[in-house]
Amino acid sequence: MERNDSLASWLDQLNIDNSVDLVKDENDEVVEAEVVEADEEDNFCKPEGLVCFVIAGLSKLTGSILSQPTYIRGLPWRLLVMQRDVTTKEGRVKGLGVFVQCSPDSIEMQGYSCYARATITLVNFVDPKNNHSRDINHWFYNKENDWGYGNFMAWQEVLDPSKGFIKDDNIELQAHVVADAPHGINWDSKKHTGYVGMKNQGATCYMSSLLQTLYCTNKLRKAVYQMPTENDDSVKSVPLAMQRIFYELQYSDKAVGTKKLTKSFGWDTVDSFMQHDVQELSRVLLDNLDDKMKGTIVEGTIPQLFEGKMESYVRCTKVDYVSSRTETFFDIQLNIKGKKNVHESFKDYVAVEMLDGENKYDAEKYGLQEAKKGVIFIKFPPVLHLHLMRFQYDPITDSNIKINDRYEFPEHLKLDEFLKEPESTPPHYTLHAVLVHSGDNYGGHYVACLNPRGDGKWYKFDDDVVSKCLKRDAIDYNFGGVEDIAVMRSCTSAYMLVYIRDSHIVDILQEVSDSDISEYLVKRFEEEKRMDSIRRKERNEAHLYFQVEVYVEGHFQAHVGTDLVLMGEAKPICFKVSKSSTLQDFKISLAKQMGFPASHVRMWPLEKRNNNTIRPTPIEMAENMGKSVFECADCRSSWPLFLEILDPDSEAECLSEYDFRSQVLLFYKYYDPHMQRISYVGHTYEVISRYFAELMPFLREKVGLSANTPLLLYEEVKPNMIEPIDPYKQLRQLEEIRDGDIICFQRADLPLDKMEVSTVQDYFRELYNRVEVIFCDHTILGDHGVAIPLNLRMNYVQMAKAVAQVLGIDWFYLQFFKPNHSRTLPDVPIQHNTDGSLRDFINWKFKHADQNFYLYFQKLSIRIDEFERKRVFRCTFVNSRIKEDKEVTVYVNKDGAVKDLLAEAAGHVDFTDTAKQLRLVETIQHRIIALYQASLPVSELSTHRVMRIDEIRPDELNLKPDQALIPVIHFNREIHNAFGIPFLLPLNDGELLSSIKSRVKKLLDISDKEFEKYKFAIISSPTQLEVLSDEKDDRLYVKYFYGDKGPAHFPQMGFPCFGLDHINRNPKRSRGVFEKAIKIHN
Repeated sequence: MERNDSLASWLDQLNIDNSVDLVKDENDEVVEAEVVEADEEDNFCKPEGLVCFVIAGLSKLTGSILSQPTYIRGLPWRLLVMQRDVTTKEGRVKGLGVFVQCSPDSIEMQGYSCYARATITLVNFVDPKNNHSRDINHWFYNKENDWGYGNFMAWQEVLDPSKGFIKDDNIELQAHVVADAPHGINWDSKKHTGYVGMKNQGATCYMSSLLQTLYCTNKLRKAVYQMPTENDDSVKSVPLAMQRIFYELQYSDKAVGTKKLTKSFGWDTVDSFMQHDVQELSRVLLDNLDDKMKGTIVEGTIPQLFEGKMESYVRCTKVDYVSSRTETFFDIQLNIKGKKNVHESFKDYVAVEMLDGENKYDAEKYGLQEAKKGVIFIKFPPVLHLHLMRFQYDPITDSNIKINDRYEFPEHLKLDEFLKEPESTPPHYTLHAVLVHSGDNYGGHYVACLNPRGDGKWYKFDDDVVSKCLKRDAIDYNFGGVEDIAVMRSCTSAYMLVYIRDSHIVDILQEVSDSDISEYLVKRFEEEKRMDSIRRKERNEAHLYFQVEVYVEGHFQAHVGTDLVLMGEAKPICFKVSKSSTLQDFKISLAKQMGFPASHVRMWPLEKRNNNTIRPTPIEMAENMGKSVFECADCRSSWPLFLEILDPDSEAECLSEYDFRSQVLLFYKYYDPHMQRISYVGHTYEVISRYFAELMPFLREKVGLSANTPLLLYEEVKPNMIEPIDPYKQLRQLEEIRDGDIICFQRADLPLDKMEVSTVQDYFRELYNRVEVIFCDHTILGDHGVAIPLNLRMNYVQMAKAVAQVLGIDWFYLQFFKPNHSRTLPDVPIQHNTDGSLRDFINWKFKHADQNFYLYFQKLSIRIDEFERKRVFRCTFVNSRIKEDKEVTVYVNKDGAVKDLLAEAAGHVDFTDTAKQLRLVETIQHRIIALYQASLPVSELSTHRVMRIDEIRPDELNLKPDQALIPVIHFNREIHNAFGIPFLLPLNDGELLSSIKSRVKKLLDISDKEFEKYKFAIISSPTQLEVLSDEKDDRLYVKYFYGDKGPAHFPQMGFPCFGLDHINRNPKRSRGVFEKAIKIHN
């Protein structure tokens, strides 16, 4: 069958040579249309294609039929056509249902997902201009694998020959499909594009987009490779981590992970699951690299690539006076609100502001002059980063919102008109990267569209998937706005643009070859790759093995506590053992690896007893030698063993036989009261009919005591339970004698009554009360603290002295706090003269979630006994220019007054006025709610609130009887939208509004142009305000704010007050839920 002209034109435009063969059934009806493509290998993964379907005998169609697939992005795309009953305004009618279907056949591809848009067209045979087309867009996946229209066109309309859509009972359908690369299948990015993607750690797509952009800035990549990192820490070095990322992106065949990079930043898992701002990361990361490049052969690379210069100026219009300052920039933030394109944003950036009227410029000797204020560019950088201000403060919602207005940016950008003077080469740029954000201020997804070689061939980097994309997908479809494409992804738009200067493009995009990477780096990264492969293999095979932890007598000798060894603290000799190995084979293998014959070793599993002690227990080899070692270990993931080894000095050829019925394995510890130390001395097999006294010669010999030295014997039953042993009893008479029991002994001929810790019992009692406490500085947020071993029976002074010795400070200058277990934050201070013990301070019954005990401390500038007689106030200082200066901590005697607080604070603040007078106020929610009299006792003030100390202005001193201070707040539209620093203003009783406005303008240093936008109101309560008219010059009276009580009674909770209604020009950026500022800690 010959192709229709419209179909041929479509194929010609796409440069695809398709021939359409009709497949007919035995009734000569078309059931499928087979599309045969030329150069299948080339076109299999193409980003777009045409699905064609010619249906013969349409009037006889009863069921649904599928076209043959056209492969786009490696997936089969078909047209699904059917006759359907649909409900319309006219009732139930028949319609032609047409759907685009993406349904992979193989099981391996069932987890796919793919975003695509398509134009479905019913060809008009009479006039192609009258083709009937409808658009779709959809995320296709296994459960929603088709998308289209149940009533693409009314059935009768399709069958009407006069309409031109049917010819000889045949119709022709086409679907032009444009698809993104699929996720969830084995998409080979390297094969299809030559590039690899990056794994998303949780919410790191913003980072991946930036890293791919920096990687494709080849000159930067070369410089990073040349940074000296031979001696860098493999975990904490940011330059080494960047080298590793770039190396893997260059040579890996699979998506690259970023965990080692984020670890080098000092980030934890929470940071990786928190989406940050890509612009902020760009600035912080480049700053970090620039700092690390200093003193190396690549010093200055970052400024050479990204630094431009601009001049800020003020030029007087009537006198010859210019004030200017040259500044550097590494990126430009462009305002997009109300702007159509980049050119308009640049014009807005350099727009001139007139300084006239009351906002004239102080031109030194020329006095106040009319002037023009603005910026002009001196030099544009080789690599230009443009950050589009998509997120801006919305005063109505009091939060940042995303502006998704249509905003165009060109592939080629010329910036000549914005230069002060021409440069040696014109500032003409080619678009290199478009970083795209989908979502809103509270989250979303980032992808990067890159033109890596600057040749107009674009690629889309979407986490681990990289694919070729069309220029219009990279540029036009990311303008944002509400046009057709934006309907598909209504919150998708460009967020950051990277342009490369045409005169530098060859140098910046120069090829990075193997020779640009040092041999040292290659060896290091290949070795890391090899070790990662080994660890990966071990993880994959981990279920076939379990761990055996071997302890020998050397571990017991190094242990000075209860039991023979402390699990988790001592480092055992670990072996990875196959679960299927028999116990006999394991013993032979273990002995061989330890370097002994099998007859020289015996295994004793370390088991936990009912009293929570851990002791060796016997295992009968004869009965269990055929069992699997995993079964002998009771199928535990790890199995601790004591490995008994024949003494190398022994003349015996093997370990002696051990009779489980008549013998017992005993271990021995010797206590020296002089050294206050207990030590392990050995073990023996003993017949249970022997007397304890018969053991004494052996014990004296082990510790070098004379033959007649008397000994005291004890059994170590469990911690804090040490029982004396009668030496004239048989071993069998000891209650529940069993293998693994521990006998402690010491000399009995010492003056024990003169020793501090005289007996084994005293020693273990002391040990039982020993605890490790972590002391954290509560003035440092997130302080990890220092661990100090202490005794639970210590009093306050003993504890303070022990901590002070570690911190290197006099204990009198420390204050301690009990922990708050609900919030793990400092709680109630501990009084230095308290009668309690450390057990009470740490709340012995409750441990922190990490099983540690915590106390908090702070270093004092005065002695603790003096400190406890004072009250502590943390105050912010606001100078006479209504600027917050700093926070000061003030110590005042508990019987002092506000005047004493202010006198103490005066020595810690920087005055801006000669009067040097202070007052104390309290603020909440940007309102002044209290003005405290100097005579007020500080005992009536709350130390839990942050007070404010104000520098008093000269016009506020010595107020006349008809004057009063009134509270003033900033707000925007609604009273609850208060912001900024509230202040007090002297009011003359009956003063005109115009006079008040003039004084406010001067006090706050606001330009005429800005002040025109201010509105004024008297706010009488949190819900009531009276807007003051600009047309009337109303008089304001003191009674409006103080009522009949007079100025002696400050307005309760800050109402009534005088309100300044205007937009907040310095809002704190809303970072969305859980988001915090980016910081690279290393």
